[in-house]
Amino acid sequence: MEFILLILAVILAVFLGWLLKQTFNATPWVADVAAESAHQAPLGANAKTVALTVLLAVMTSFFALILSAYAERMELGDWVPLTEPALLWANTGILVAASLAFQWTRNAAINEQSARLMPGLIVTGALTIAFIVGQYFAWRLVNASGQYLGSNPANAFFFFLTGVHALHILGGLFVWVRAIQRLASGGQATAVRQSIELCAVYWHYLLLVWLVLFGLLLST
Repeated sequence: MEFILLILAVILAVFLGWLLKQTFNATPWVADVAAESAHQAPLGANAKTVALTVLLAVMTSFFALILSAYAERMELGDWVPLTEPALLWANTGILVAASLAFQWTRNAAINEQSARLMPGLIVTGALTIAFIVGQYFAWRLVNASGQYLGSNPANAFFFFLTGVHALHILGGLFVWVRAIQRLASGGQATAVRQSIELCAVYWHYLLLVWLVLFGLLLST
């Protein structure tokens, strides 16, 4: 189990480093038009970029602590492995599709293809909401199989891990809504480019976190 956690931690650290590099040339979550011209400033000159870097680092530490607690708790005798519903596989595919859709939208913003932005954001949002709804139905399937939250620690960790992850996705949707509003009010690609770029990074990060969590749940 410790080896599995080590491998997952290494994968998460490597991909976090790659994602953070994507923010070095980006401005804040919802950058104003005036800041767009400064998006290539060094990391130290952009306090909000530093804040985003810290946010991702803190989130990584948070999930790492959860994984550590998971590994320690499962060693006790009252741990009964949970039978994960097959629906989680479909939900994973939906989240992968949402991440790909956001990357497609990000590329459109970089290439100043404004006509692709709204469709891309709508598809991304629809897929992301579908993932959250799918997780809700997965929770119901777990309950329907007699595996309740208070039945044993494995069940509690399942609901906690998936619930915390869903909450982080909901936080990302707030920024997604802001980008939609800016486009609907007449914003062009240059006006929303950095918002979309950083949202894409956040979506990729949460996809990675979910893959790590899902892999852990399946392996235990």
